Amino acid sequence: MTKEFTLEDLKRVLLASAGAAEGVDLDSNILDIDFADLGYESVALLETGRQIELECRVSLDDGALAQVRTPRALLSLVNGHRNAANAQLREAS
Repeated sequence: MTKEFTLEDLKRVLLASAGAAEGVDLDSNILDIDFADLGYESVALLETGRQIELECRVSLDDGALAQVRTPRALLSLVNGHRNAANAQLREAS
């Protein structure tokens, strides 16, 4: 089974995809802070989503990504897709 995509994983991908806004401390408790307040707009989140898709081997719908407002919500979306993919693999074997 694939390990969970964590907040640390997300921070790494955010920094690689879109950098960090001046004055934003990604090492603080950001789980429930709106991405806009963290300095990430829709284009940055779409790029982050593409990087997550490549890394996690999942497909994230652009509409679903557009609805995600916080890191907690994005982690839930990614891990939900990963869990579904893992369940399908288990059923197939």
